[in-house]
Amino acid sequence: MQIRLDKYMADAGYGTRSAVRDLVRKGHVTVNGVQVRTPDQKIDTASQVLVDGTQVFYEEISYYLLYKPAGILSASRDGREKTVVDLIPEPKRRDLFPVGRLDRDTVGLLLITNDGKLSNRLLAPGKHVEKTYRAVVAGDLPEGVEDRFLAGLDIGDEKDTAPARLRILGEMSEEQYLDCMRQHGIEEENRMASLKEASPRLSEVELVITEGRFHQVKRMFEAVGCSVIFLKRISMGKLSIPEDMKPGEIRKLTEEDIGKMS
Repeated sequence: MQIRLDKYMADAGYGTRSAVRDLVRKGHVTVNGVQVRTPDQKIDTASQVLVDGTQVFYEEISYYLLYKPAGILSASRDGREKTVVDLIPEPKRRDLFPVGRLDRDTVGLLLITNDGKLSNRLLAPGKHVEKTYRAVVAGDLPEGVEDRFLAGLDIGDEKDTAPARLRILGEMSEEQYLDCMRQHGIEEENRMASLKEASPRLSEVELVITEGRFHQVKRMFEAVGCSVIFLKRISMGKLSIPEDMKPGEIRKLTEEDIGKMS
């Protein structure tokens, strides 16, 4: 596959087209061992391209798995705040985007790629791709709540939610909740103090949904009189967060991982 050198380098994360052209014209770039100064020349994508002796790695399609931490925007770029794409430490393509969104305070699995077809396949309502969440819920879960989730809930939209599978994992103590928050870098002592005044019951739950409506998980629990005080996505389709990953870590997907999404 032939591609212009400036596009090759820009796609590989070495700056804008204009910045890349400047690097080439000043003699910082070699292709297959030969110094080049013409940024619009075409090269093969399998060529060895070096910038000041450091190899440029080109991928037409990139895939990253992020364990999203709290407080980060699920966006490609933002003029004021750090985004999930900013967490990628290496030179990266400029066309990367997160597949779907996690709220600012929601943690967990987030796929970052430039594969639009894959994104559409994972997010299309008709595909019914399952997304699994773990949540801490404050309040008394009503009797038969699992059946209500399975039947679909009125969360204020034109249509009720699609059937969702709810599993109650058990009650959670105040200390267990605070420990969970600390593991995710969230200081919640002040919030816990206000919760204690209302004396709510804390429950840990697991929820599987096939949609991606705005604040859907939080609105579903509000519909049964409870509130979500911690939310983590643990899987999307067959892709799950590895047990050894920590909040804020990001990894390139393996061929095996990519195969799970096909």
